Amino acid sequence: MSSPEQPVLAQWVFDTRPWFPDARVTKDLETHAARALSLLNPEARLGVFRYLRLADAKMALASALLKQYAVAKLARDPPVAWSQFMATPSGFTRNARTKPVYIDPATGRQPVSFNVSHQAGIVAIIAVDQEIQVGVDVVCTSERRARDHAILAAGDDGWADFLDIHKDVFAPGEVRYLHSRVLAAVPGLVAQAARAHAHLDAAAGAETGAGAGDGSGAGPPPRGVLAGGPPTPEQTMDAKLRAFYALWALREAYVKLTGDALVAPWLHELEFVDFRPPWPAAAPLGAAAAAAAAAREGQGQGQESGGPGGEEEEEPEVEPEVVRSTEIRFRGRKVEDVNMCLRSMGPDYMVATAVRTPGRPEEALGWRIGPYEVLSLEEVLSFAESSR
Repeated sequence: MSSPEQPVLAQWVFDTRPWFPDARVTKDLETHAARALSLLNPEARLGVFRYLRLADAKMALASALLKQYAVAKLARDPPVAWSQFMATPSGFTRNARTKPVYIDPATGRQPVSFNVSHQAGIVAIIAVDQEIQVGVDVVCTSERRARDHAILAAGDDGWADFLDIHKDVFAPGEVRYLHSRVLAAVPGLVAQAARAHAHLDAAAGAETGAGAGDGSGAGPPPRGVLAGGPPTPEQTMDAKLRAFYALWALREAYVKLTGDALVAPWLHELEFVDFRPPWPAAAPLGAAAAAAAAAREGQGQGQESGGPGGEEEEEPEVEPEVVRSTEIRFRGRKVEDVNMCLRSMGPDYMVATAVRTPGRPEEALGWRIGPYEVLSLEEVLSFAESSR
């Protein structure tokens, strides 16, 4: 356990994709998610129903629950009970830069710093029981894969056209690196990206029972680089897109740490130099996580994950699915006060995390940003109900 003086860093994830399987439209959540919605104040509940797409509404619900869970779990001196979130004002607001924050109505203090990101059903939060700077971003390489491939396949240089669409939010050096150098600079990237999508195809085949023609659900047979030959055009596209989304996550997490948005006027002056994406993890995000969450529920646990004041779970010495050393430059100078980590979550998700302790950079730089703990909805609802 950590001492009262040590900061506690928590990293949690919700996978909302399997939530409320009988719900078909957002309005159905009034019935199927009634228990969860009852733990939000009226303003937060309205925020959920502003979304027309059910998937977006579920992520909005998860985001609201995670923010309240983080504050209730981490706030101390004084602690914050879940019932305080039901009052008006709830304490959740936005600061001068419009970044979501929690200000304790009784003390006027910000007892917990947090940041939330959501993409393709996954909602992640990083939270620290101090007023510091944190940022997180989740990306999914497969969510828009068909659309991305269509753009890349069009025209004489579809990759250049694709990058041109996004050049306003990247540094010129990053665009050049992505366009001409990334595949050579990251050996094995094509094979790793191809392997990731082979895992996804196999998982989809197992779910539908459509395997490689033998009823095994093992997905299509290997081809291209996975069969020992040259990569197919699709495999090369997937490798480039994995690098693109890795950069997107890194930049977004950094920008969110500062409190600015992706329209910040200094975006072109921020550069991630010779970055590389982490190798994809073979197991889908929900597979091992569901078992871990069930085990925690059985043990009555729900502990903070990793960081300076938690007991970080063991990680192997070699972390092929984690990149911890990416050079960051701002206006030509190396940034040396931000701790960043880019981690794979399953074959197609990546999460970037950024932490900075202004005025005492060595503190955040000494933290080891651990893996995200995937929570079950049941454990969060049970905690909330027991702490009202």
